[in-house]
Amino acid sequence: MRKDTVSVEKHGPGIRTRVLLLTSLSLIIAGTMVSSLYVVRFKLRQRVQNTLEADLRHSLEAFQGMTARRRFALERENTLLSLLPTLKALMTTHDQRTIADGAIDFWKTSGNDLFALADSEGRVITADALGTQDTDDLKRDLQTILADHSAHYLFSDGKLYEYSERPIYFGSEGSGTILGYVISGYAVDHHFLLDVGRGAGAEAMFLTRNMIAVSTLSKEQQSELERHLASLQVDGELNMAMGRERYLTIGTDLIDSGSVPLRLVVMKSFNQAENAEQEINRLILLAGLLAIIPGVSLMLFLASMVTRPLESLAAGVKAFGEGNLSYDLPAGGTQEVRYLSRVFAEMRDEIQKKNRALLESERLATIGRMASSVSHDLRHYLAAVYANAEFLASPDVSLDERLELFEEIRMAVYGTTDMLDSLLIFGSTGAALQRVTTPMNALVERTVARVRTHPDADLVLIRIEETEGDTAAALDARQVERAVYNLLLNACQSARESEGLREVSVRVSSDESTVSVSITDTGSGVAEGIRESLFDPFVSQGKQKGTGLGLTLASSVAREHGGEVELVSSEAGATVFRLTVLRSLPDEIKIVPVSHPPSAVVL
Repeated sequence: MRKDTVSVEKHGPGIRTRVLLLTSLSLIIAGTMVSSLYVVRFKLRQRVQNTLEADLRHSLEAFQGMTARRRFALERENTLLSLLPTLKALMTTHDQRTIADGAIDFWKTSGNDLFALADSEGRVITADALGTQDTDDLKRDLQTILADHSAHYLFSDGKLYEYSERPIYFGSEGSGTILGYVISGYAVDHHFLLDVGRGAGAEAMFLTRNMIAVSTLSKEQQSELERHLASLQVDGELNMAMGRERYLTIGTDLIDSGSVPLRLVVMKSFNQAENAEQEINRLILLAGLLAIIPGVSLMLFLASMVTRPLESLAAGVKAFGEGNLSYDLPAGGTQEVRYLSRVFAEMRDEIQKKNRALLESERLATIGRMASSVSHDLRHYLAAVYANAEFLASPDVSLDERLELFEEIRMAVYGTTDMLDSLLIFGSTGAALQRVTTPMNALVERTVARVRTHPDADLVLIRIEETEGDTAAALDARQVERAVYNLLLNACQSARESEGLREVSVRVSSDESTVSVSITDTGSGVAEGIRESLFDPFVSQGKQKGTGLGLTLASSVAREHGGEVELVSSEAGATVFRLTVLRSLPDEIKIVPVSHPPSAVVL
């Protein structure tokens, strides 16, 4: 029974059935809700990404369509300008200043953002653009890209232009002479990019020379975006985070070679889609919580129907284990619980019957062992008294022999008195104790004085070690003195068998809550075979006399005082027993201090 109890305590109390059911239901609902959120999130993000990709591709297509129309318009304008006689006449002067001055009127007439004229060899003579003061840089940048006839974009002075060039012929286009080139274009600015991204609600930008030429973004967004320019140069789609916002970007190269590479990038935020996703998540979470509330309520109701009778049955088992034999077992519940209650009730009745039979047999066996032990020892002592008394009656016995016979009679009387005293105290353990506040060191000194007069203490040195501090405790002095007496007498009997030093030492120690008496003897130690049953009644270590109640009585007295008797060590020359008692009693027991404890029983 002890091993089973230890095993249960070691593995813990376990989890309650009601908690297990509620936890399982909550985990199922939570798992379903999380899985739903994950699936919805995955599908929604996939759908959103596909939609954004389609919108961005539509924006690119819109840009390509707009640029195609504007380039076509530029080419028509340049064609009309190249056919003007006044422009042909201007180009025949071959004077750069004259051409530069006359070009201003043609620029204003065209209404374009960029206008330039070049000679027949492709050298730029004059170039003008809206908002540009330094025309030399504009001419130089334009001259750089004119050699590449596939290029239609110019980036100069931080501005981006799309342009078209047309040769000016003297005569017909097929057989005439080239007088020069007319170049006109429009600025690709913020307003133009807004038109590109307006249909898809997207942001657009042009990248050239690893920098943002023009964009629809704010200055703060452009500064943040500059850290991702290397990624934006990669072809294809790209998910990118800018600040706390995520974007899907798509781009295309407008000029992928030459001195002025140009790339158009269109990007759209996931914010709107993520807001919709969060709203759906909140709805699913709310639905899950609404499902948990009635589910938990239903499970609580079902769990109470199932677990309440089980808990009542478990309480009945616990009460039976604690000795309560009248605890009412549950009569309701499910079929299995009713069956368990009925079986346990039958088992409880059967155990009670077995216990009563076992207690009766143990009582008879104890009485038999006690009667056998007491009768054997009592006959031994009486026989010694009777025989020695007969010898004393003989007139032929000398004085020395008479003293020796008297000593043997005295030893027999001591043994009989010890045996009867032990039986009386053993029989009274468990009754109400007469406790008073008693110094343990004074009690030990009185007990040692008594033991020294015992015949078994002859030739044994009993030494009391010095005690420091307060050793007072609430004790039944008569019982505790008898317990210490038994331990000391056993120690003396063990020390007498030693072939070397025969000594017993006693030490009293204390702490805040307990007082201890340690008794050490120089005997051969406790036999291995009886250490487990050392404190059982009628157990002795091969003694020819004694009831075997000495250690049992000491252990019982110590337990009634909230302590114990333990075998601290057992080896030849150093066997130590320690008796420990509590210093104080529970609050409901009142102790009346006395200056002198009641005297011990005189044997």
